[in-house]
Amino acid sequence: MSSVRVGMIGYKFMGKAHSNAYRSVPMFFPKTVKPEMAVICGRDPKGVKEAQEQFGWQESVTDWRELVTREDIDLIDINAPSDAHKEIAIAAAQAGKHIFCEKPLALNLKDSREMLETAESAGIKHMIGFNYRFSPAVQLAKDLVDSGRLGKIYHFRANFLQDWILDPEFPLVWRLQKEIAGSGSHGDLGAHLIDMARYLVGEFKEVIGMSETFIKERPIASEMTGLTAKGNSNTEKGPVTVDDATLFLARFESGAIGSFEATRFAAGHRSTNSFEINGSLGSVKFDFERMNELEVYFVNDAEDVQGFRRVMATDGVHKYAEAWWPTGHPIGFDHTFTHEVVEFMNAIEENRQPVPNFHDGVACQAVLEAVERSVEERRWVSLSEMS
Repeated sequence: MSSVRVGMIGYKFMGKAHSNAYRSVPMFFPKTVKPEMAVICGRDPKGVKEAQEQFGWQESVTDWRELVTREDIDLIDINAPSDAHKEIAIAAAQAGKHIFCEKPLALNLKDSREMLETAESAGIKHMIGFNYRFSPAVQLAKDLVDSGRLGKIYHFRANFLQDWILDPEFPLVWRLQKEIAGSGSHGDLGAHLIDMARYLVGEFKEVIGMSETFIKERPIASEMTGLTAKGNSNTEKGPVTVDDATLFLARFESGAIGSFEATRFAAGHRSTNSFEINGSLGSVKFDFERMNELEVYFVNDAEDVQGFRRVMATDGVHKYAEAWWPTGHPIGFDHTFTHEVVEFMNAIEENRQPVPNFHDGVACQAVLEAVERSVEERRWVSLSEMS
């Protein structure tokens, strides 16, 4: 297989990120199967045509139903709003197309399981977009955990902090409407923390949480793109139907314990996505705002030099790093999406499921909903209850 022809549905924030990744693979990973940017799809003819020309797609269309059945398309990329994921993915799977779907997989656990079952029955390859796994520094943390160099894992603590809706007059964008987004900071930001914890520490056993919506109503948006929007404080207001902040505690099957915080009301935090792992032999700390670095501590270091060391994950020994720039030259947010595409292209060529896939999307959704049940019922909720 020399190339995979991609049909992408969605063209805003994630559409741009995915397009850039498809364009980067042939240049920096020349031995990887080439993703061919065949067709981009969106509801607005003018907007999607502009995106086609700007991003470098061969063709633009407005009917996703026709796109998923085209014989000249191998893979369907879904980065439309969350409420559209299920319908598009099921249709694409039934048409025999491989699927790359942004998170969250679906609006609820039931729908995400239906998507997984359909994809598995169709025998297609499926991947979900948890891009932060693909930072070389996170890959290093994974290696340190899996190799036992951190010893027995005791703690995982994580937070994803933003402040882009701090202004109460910021418009009511789709991410603040439950029927479209599924949930607020919990499902949007917390999902990444949950996936990171599962990837690094293992499966969740039980959770207990709390959440809050600080601003109950916002002006109706007149225009929105990605995380920006326009509105007027004098216009009609609509209800915010998702959480602004969610915090929860967790126990893992391994015996480790964890704490999680996701909020859009942390003033001064543009996008602080961080975690710390503490084990019997050492610890690691990661902050995506300094994504090329991993702070590492080993208890067996000589007493006079003990402390966290800063490791730049830019050497050729670090996963993906050798494809980019000389040692010490950092990479950015966009590169994580390129690494996702590399994983998917390799999986297709090697006839295996990529990782993370819809199984991971379902597992993440189960934790999200367990936390939501805990908030509602004010108690610990076991993941076994979500089966």
